Amino acid sequence: MDLYKWALKLGPAVPGELLLDAFALAREIRTVDMQASPYDVSSYGLDPIAIETTEGKAEYVRRQRAFAEASQALRARLVAVCDAVLVGTELAPV
Repeated sequence: MDLYKWALKLGPAVPGELLLDAFALAREIRTVDMQASPYDVSSYGLDPIAIETTEGKAEYVRRQRAFAEASQALRARLVAVCDAVLVGTELAPV
């Protein structure tokens, strides 16, 4: 979620593709958070993640680790944008 927030705050300096990639990851993370919540989200077509069980907790942790791994590439791209803005150069196509 933070990557999307900062990509949005950086406005026109961020390429649209990076902004959309950050939004897609934030949406996936939020979806898993909703699945792990105590609320019934089945009307949205989502299966619950029962984090109170050993299997559910393991599933939640596995997904969070996958999100952390997926965010590394986005974070590097966002840092490159920040570096380019601070130096005042144009960003090379990614």
